[in-house]
Amino acid sequence: MDRTIHEQVVEDLYAEALALADEARAVFDLRDETSRGNTPDQVRIAMSIEGLRTTTRVMHVLAWLLNQRAYHAGELTKLQLLRHGTLGEERPSDPANMELLELTTRSLIRDTERLHARVRRLDEEQRQLDSEAVDPVRGMQGRIAQAFGAA
Repeated sequence: MDRTIHEQVVEDLYAEALALADEARAVFDLRDETSRGNTPDQVRIAMSIEGLRTTTRVMHVLAWLLNQRAYHAGELTKLQLLRHGTLGEERPSDPANMELLELTTRSLIRDTERLHARVRRLDEEQRQLDSEAVDPVRGMQGRIAQAFGAA
């Protein structure tokens, strides 16, 4: 089966998101740390908050990618994808919490933020192209407005 570039990008991002989800699960599993009792409360709270943000971010990306895969497999229509395939809102990490975390944990969080930003760009580009296909005049007007607004 020949894949489009978009399908290949979705598959590559999906593999990356799954790997990050697995890594996040391992990093933010606090059962071992709390049983030892030697982690300061502030660090445990920061780990909990950033763990929730990180896993939510990755799950939003995975949901978006699964919708894309379903569309490419013919399981969703374009209209269903547009209505229900929106990427969840990004909730960036808290700099104060990040200061308390280990470098490897901060690196993982940043990786998930970058992944979300890449998928956000794809989502926005796809929605812009889809709206232009539905109403080409409005799409042209939007591009003209962007060009003059950026000047």
